[in-house]
Order: sequence, then C-alpha cells, then structure tokens
Amino acid sequence: MGEPESKTPRRGRRGSEVRPDMKAFQKSAVDLLIRFHIVVKNAKLYQANNEMFQEQATALFRSLEAFLKEEGEASFQVRQSALFFNGVRLKFALGTYPIFKFILEAFRVREIGTLAFSPGLTAEELARFISVFGKPGKREGPACQKLLADLADADVRHVSLETASATETFTSLHKDTARIFFLSILHLKESFERDQRNEPVQINTTRRLMQSIFNHIVDNESFIYGLTNLKNYDEYTLNHSVNVCMLALALGRRLGLSRSELVDLGIAAFFHDLGKLETPVGILNKPAKLSEEEREIMEQHPQQGAEKLIHLKEFRHLPLRAIHVALEHHIKEDLSGYPHYFKKGDINLFSKIVKVVDYFDAITTKRVYRKKVLTRVEALSLMLEYSGTEFNAVILKAFVNLMGVFPIGTLTALNTGEVGIVVDLNPDPRFMLRPQIKLIADPAGNKVDGEVVDLSERNPETRKFPRTIVKALDPSTYEIEVADYFLAQAQ
Repeated sequence: MGEPESKTPRRGRRGSEVRPDMKAFQKSAVDLLIRFHIVVKNAKLYQANNEMFQEQATALFRSLEAFLKEEGEASFQVRQSALFFNGVRLKFALGTYPIFKFILEAFRVREIGTLAFSPGLTAEELARFISVFGKPGKREGPACQKLLADLADADVRHVSLETASATETFTSLHKDTARIFFLSILHLKESFERDQRNEPVQINTTRRLMQSIFNHIVDNESFIYGLTNLKNYDEYTLNHSVNVCMLALALGRRLGLSRSELVDLGIAAFFHDLGKLETPVGILNKPAKLSEEEREIMEQHPQQGAEKLIHLKEFRHLPLRAIHVALEHHIKEDLSGYPHYFKKGDINLFSKIVKVVDYFDAITTKRVYRKKVLTRVEALSLMLEYSGTEFNAVILKAFVNLMGVFPIGTLTALNTGEVGIVVDLNPDPRFMLRPQIKLIADPAGNKVDGEVVDLSERNPETRKFPRTIVKALDPSTYEIEVADYFLAQAQ
C-alpha cells in the first residue's frame, strides 16, 4: 500500500505537455473513468461474487492494464475541483459531468487526493479494492486512514492512496467562490455609482468577472446554487442582479451556449436592472399595492436601463444583446408584459433566459410588498403553470431540470423525523427525488451540525433507503437562513 503521506504523484512517463495523441488519451482516460464509476456504483449494490459486478470489474481491469503497460502507472488526482489522470487534466462534456461529480464527491468523502494503480495489479486484487472502496467501513478515525487499513486487511498491495487536504481542496474552493460572489456585488454597486456620477463603467472588468464566474460554475456549480439563496433585503437590486447573473450563466450553459456567448449573457444579466436607478426608492419599496401612476413609473425601468447602457462611455465594449435584455426581460412569451410592443415578435434568446431566472429569484425573495415568499419548490411549480404564456417552454423546462425536483437550498423534512437542507442533486435521473442532504435537526427537533447524507444510498442488508424526503419546508417558518449553511462551508 505504501506510505500515504510520503509518496509524490508521478505525471506518467510521457508527461501531459508532450503527448502527440492528446485527444485519444483524453478519450481513453474518460472511458476508464466511466468504467470506474460503473464498478463503484455496482459495488454499492452487489457482492463481489455477483456476475454483473465481476463483468464490469473485468472490463475496468483490462482498461487499467492497458494504461499500466503503456504508461507504467494509472493514477487519478484531485486538485481543487479538477480531476487529473496521469498528470493530464480530464475534460468533461455535458453527458459525462454527472460522472465527474460522482467521482469528485467519492474522493472528497474519503479524503483522497490521489488514487494510483501500479504494475502487478491483478483482476482479483482490483475486485477486492473496489469492494472495499465502494462500501463504507466500520472503523473509527479519518476517512482515508480507515480506507487504507481496510485495504491492507483485504491484501490490496498494488493500489495506493494519498490523503487530500480538505481545507486546500474544497474549503479553499468554496472560499474562492464566495469571494467571487461578494466581489460581484461590490463591482455592480461600484458600476451603479459610476453611472450615477457619469463616470465610465468598467465593462472590461465586468467581462473578466463573468469569465471567473463561469469557471466557478464549471468547478463548483452546486455551491454557486447554494449562494443564490443569499438574500440581502437592504441591497435587493444588487443581490438580485448577481443571483440572476449566476443562474442565467448556469442555464445558458445547460442550453449549450458557447463560452463567449455565456460571458455576453452574464454581462447582460448583470446589468438587466440598471434602469431601476431611475425608479424612486419609495416606489421600489412601497409596502402596499402601487397606484396606476406608480405602476407606470415602475414599468419605465426597462427603457431607462436600455438607454443608460446605450449612453455608457464604454458602450463599444458592451454586448449588443445587453440592450435587448435590459429592454425585454419583462416581455412575456405571448408578447404581453412591458414595455408594450405592437409588432415585435423576435424577443432575443438572452432576454428569454434572463426572464426565467429573474422571475424565479424575485418570487423566492422576501419583499416588503409581498405577503408570501415562495420556496424554491413552490416557485418552480408556479412557473410551470405559465409555460408557453409567461415563459418560453423549452427554456423553462431546461431551468426546471437544472434546479431539480428539490432545488439546492430546499429545506426538507425526512421520514426519519430529521430535517435537512439539499446541498447537491443526484446526477442519476433515477434518483432525482434523492439528493444529498445536510442534516440540521435530529428526530427530536434539536438543531445539529449533522453529516451530509446521500438519499440514494441503500442499507446494504435490507436494500432499502434509510431516508426519504417527506416534504419541502418553508425556512421562514422555522427562522432558518439557508444561505448561512453554505457560507459556513467557506469559513
């Protein structure tokens, strides 16, 4: 097994920067990762003598054997939230993203930084390793050290593990993501103030910020969704605009937009409510129903936002579609809404995307004039009723699929009597009702700093699910600030 703390991971004999067949290497490495994923999943369901388990374990062994003969090693490493194989960062596509997330989470739970297979590995030894790796042990102590001890007991000698620093790999990533979130709010506030002073708005800085947000969505998507539960009531327009920006980027990525298109979409969403600078605060925060005159003033903010963007001194650096979004994000799919168009039927795609996420964040945010704040589950249910009239049906469906049946940040009651917060979705569509839950209250109702549990995990003896969501709860009823649980991960 080797010493977990002393061995330095190797890069493979060829080295990532000199491979002439990088495309073929990437494909082979990702195929290996997929086989590893399948076998680990099977290990949770079946014993080592099961025919299906053995078949998949044999296929994995053949793939590993090929790499060991060619490269002299086969090792996975996690750095931040990226996955490397033999020193090469693996690239994922939309279809393989759930597999990458599963493997990264498996490494995180087991506190693994590097998993390496060495020459001399046999098919039987690999099967023993997978059996141990796929099922939780009963030892006490740090996760990686427990796994090392279990592997030694199973006589696994040609697989080595190195402990990851949880602070370095995950808490640091969450810190960086949270920093980008709050930096976005500060940058938007500064941009608004510059506009009010008729000073140049730093659009190039905004563009670089969007690129950073995109990178964090790729690397830390679930945590991003968790942060959008943060609602600053005193800085509503700023906080709301940043939430809309991040959700729009995530939705645009799900819809298949290119990176450059996503950066433009992010900028457009970031400034979509710029026109509200011209709306009197008394109208924005009026606790009662707006009069007809006040409503007319409120409904001027799309035109005012578009005009402000057009008159920016850095207008040449602004995507043209940002003007469309500012003007059109309150136009409904049936062309009602405001401003009132008579012959315009070609609403921009970016505007339709922003409309969906703008509406979602708005109705899930407490406001002085709103009697009922919807939970994320209630919001998605309501929005589906307006599919095809208020929202573009295809875009709305993609958003609902993105958020899941129980969106990240949903407070849930479990059949065990426990209460938890959804912190990640299950990538397997068969288990869309079984996300990962952070337990925050025990069956007696006592608040706890509980573990994160995967509701798709079965009891290995009964094959039944120990926990199931009974219903979604309203956090305000229990005076719970969901966002605090995500911010705590960045401390």
